[in-house]
Amino acid sequence: MDISARSRLPDKAHDMTPGGTPGAPGVVVVTGVGRYLGAHVAARLAADPRIERVIGVDPATPGPEFTHLLDRVERIRIDLDSLGGLLADLDVDAVVHLALVSAADPQHGGRAAMKEQNVIGTMQLLAACQRAPRLRKLVVRSSTAAYGASFRDPAVFTEETEPREVPRGGFARDILDIEGYVRGFRRRRPDVTDTVLRFAPFIGSTADTTLTRYFSQPVVPTVFGRDPRLQFVHFDDALEVLHRSIVEDHPGTYNVAGPGVLSLSQAIRRAGRVGMPVLEPGLSGAAAIARSLGFGRYGLDQVDLFVHGRVVDTTRLEQEYGFTPRSTAAAFDDFIRAHHGGVVVTRDQLAAAEQLVLDGIRQVRAAVRERS
Repeated sequence: MDISARSRLPDKAHDMTPGGTPGAPGVVVVTGVGRYLGAHVAARLAADPRIERVIGVDPATPGPEFTHLLDRVERIRIDLDSLGGLLADLDVDAVVHLALVSAADPQHGGRAAMKEQNVIGTMQLLAACQRAPRLRKLVVRSSTAAYGASFRDPAVFTEETEPREVPRGGFARDILDIEGYVRGFRRRRPDVTDTVLRFAPFIGSTADTTLTRYFSQPVVPTVFGRDPRLQFVHFDDALEVLHRSIVEDHPGTYNVAGPGVLSLSQAIRRAGRVGMPVLEPGLSGAAAIARSLGFGRYGLDQVDLFVHGRVVDTTRLEQEYGFTPRSTAAAFDDFIRAHHGGVVVTRDQLAAAEQLVLDGIRQVRAAVRERS
């Protein structure tokens, strides 16, 4: 069902009742349904009989690959800055904010457009939520990137850990801004149960992310002398946590990750790939090669993660939700099983990968000569 922003919506003001169980809302708005995560969350909520209506918001029409998922979702094509009166008109009980961009796309405005979507868009959404009198629940997608990545990091981050320095990457800086605005919203609307979910990088059999494309390369660039510890969360477990955040009451901020860790070298071996160490300044060049091979966009957020790693504590999530995601190793293995056989590269792509290897060897040799 697709409804334009100006279409007349059913008049259910004042007679909307919440869902049939404590914590379950009657009317839920999900932002970002034109993307993979938003479409799957909206579809899952729409299939829950405790929820009366699910309304998907996105300025663009969802792609045909999501059509079957959104059959039971009412869709409204609208920008976040036009959401103000809509939340009140629809008598919305809950909002799930998933419309975040994790990597800048040079073909669609680059870093400026990314910040406009993430930071300004969230500000506009929170302003609309503040004016929605019936709203009682807000769930915001965040990221473990909020902790940054540096050589001064602790072994494990808890939800109270502050970043040791301002992150270099644009997405991490956006996350810090977003969470700051959510804290302000908490003060202005203490009657709303707000949940912030700091997700580790998604992985799994169906996930298609910068990270999964990184591990799908025939030659995986790594940083010379570094073997960072990594955590992932299976996409299906992320959906479960998001669903529970809506139909149950879990105020506060939570790390969401699979227990345990994998070192980068372990992950590369499990994926059946070949790691190619390069000097840290050269990793940006490796990322450029990866982009030319068609394996996605890589920025400073990803580079810093592959240099320093990041591990978070999930005790609060497990205790408050009564749910433990599958382990990082199990989530990664599910991704490997789904991608058995690897990717097919052309002769030109293979030549580019070989050139990357040769360039890395030259960098290492040059560094050794300078030190001797």
